[in-house]
Amino acid sequence: MALRATDGPYRAAREDRNRRIAAIDIGSNSIRQIVADVFPDGEIRIVDEMKAAPRLGAGLSATGALDPQHMTEAVEALARMATLARQLGAKRIEVVATSAVRDATNGQTFLTRVRKESGLKPRVLVGEEEARLAFRSALAHFELGRGRSVVMDIGGGSLELALAAEGLVERLISFPFGAIRMSEQFLLDRPGHKGVNKLRKHVRSEIKRILPVRNWRGAEVIGSGGTFTNLAGIFLARQGVKVRSVHGTRIPRHEVEHILEQLASMTVEERLTVPGLNAGRADIIVAGLAVAAEVLARVEPRDLTASGFGIREGLLLETARVTPVSAAPGEARARSVLGFAEKCHYEAPHSKQVQQLALQLFDAIGARLGCEPSERQTLSDAALLHDVGYHINYERHHKHSFHLITHADLLGIAPEEQVVIAHVARYHRGGEPKRKHTLWWELDREHRERVRRLSAILRVADGLDRGHASAVDKVKVRWMERALRITPVPRRASDAMRLEIWGASRKSGLLAELAGVPVEIIAPDGSVATLDAEE
Repeated sequence: MALRATDGPYRAAREDRNRRIAAIDIGSNSIRQIVADVFPDGEIRIVDEMKAAPRLGAGLSATGALDPQHMTEAVEALARMATLARQLGAKRIEVVATSAVRDATNGQTFLTRVRKESGLKPRVLVGEEEARLAFRSALAHFELGRGRSVVMDIGGGSLELALAAEGLVERLISFPFGAIRMSEQFLLDRPGHKGVNKLRKHVRSEIKRILPVRNWRGAEVIGSGGTFTNLAGIFLARQGVKVRSVHGTRIPRHEVEHILEQLASMTVEERLTVPGLNAGRADIIVAGLAVAAEVLARVEPRDLTASGFGIREGLLLETARVTPVSAAPGEARARSVLGFAEKCHYEAPHSKQVQQLALQLFDAIGARLGCEPSERQTLSDAALLHDVGYHINYERHHKHSFHLITHADLLGIAPEEQVVIAHVARYHRGGEPKRKHTLWWELDREHRERVRRLSAILRVADGLDRGHASAVDKVKVRWMERALRITPVPRRASDAMRLEIWGASRKSGLLAELAGVPVEIIAPDGSVATLDAEE
């Protein structure tokens, strides 16, 4: 992850110069660390990460105290993290502890051991502080500047809610509804739907009493924490989508209920076989999803967006004095895509020319090809990024583009859409999508067809700038009964555009197949070029 304070929705204090910072979150289920560089221009770049899962919150509901063995495992993990941070040159190590340490009768004993054995000095957060850090992280990674939003963070011991309007927090709420705590209270003796129903009834009554609904019904909901990243992983696996990161995945509300129902009917051992579910969360995922489902039932959003970032990222931003601010809709996405293209040293004139021509073609024929309006932005981003593979080398650059885009950190783009963008860029040249292309064929039918439609348009648009000379000013399109006619208008009246005509015609095969008629590229002199004629 790379955040830039001066080029995006971030601001940084200028006195924090050349600092390497470590942020550690001691949660009820896991302990996570980030070590990051903060540059003079405000950029934050992750250097290393470390995770441990001592489950400090296990057994807390029954005994009221942290288990000695779990404390030992946690202290040992924190000592390793402290060593790593120091060896990497961190000038500051900020550590926070959340629900388990906050609620345990021997929490102070644990903190004393941590200070003595690792040299770290954890700060115990109250629930509202957790909620604020979760919101800070969400504000840095999502466009929350318009309308109302609810950031929901579910840990092992507690549920935190941040209610915001126009990007400003209005209320912070904390509930003792963590995934470990709820599992121990409701699901150990009553596995399956009976226990889930009792858990949900308990959560529902408390949320109804405290969470106002009149002003928050239909708000955008962001889910932070392992419950949501695993939910997103399961959802994407059910769709056949393979991604590097689930950050930004939108899960329809009804799918949350379907997945919860499926998992609740399974044993822990059976859940271990569920694609997308981390084995270490198989025993507590049902409780986490049940809590999430009740919040969604109260707020009634259309869907839930999973965040790959949480309290530790909020802590990192706070420690580095980087203050995220709300961005206008689409701003973060546009800046993120352009920034990635620039990092890959893309050829801006050619890429922007192809983008312009592709969008003109989309506006003219997209609807008749079956494209949805939302696919226009997908095509726009794919066109701008289609040649980023040159960053590696020219040979097979379309395939390099695919891999670079797939692994890019792009804000404002859901994982499944990012995969489509990568595929569309990959098929801007070379062979058309085929069943033997495993990565494309593994997509579900809807995504495969989207790739075919958009890459068909992009191929022709790229052909229309075959010489990278921006010779075409615009295109005129006429879809007739026996042909789809594309007439490029030259930027200079004297330009015959022979290379552009040839380039577009030789890459028109997929578009002709989808259109069901030959594609004819009309030269300034009125001559017609088709793929058959070129062959």
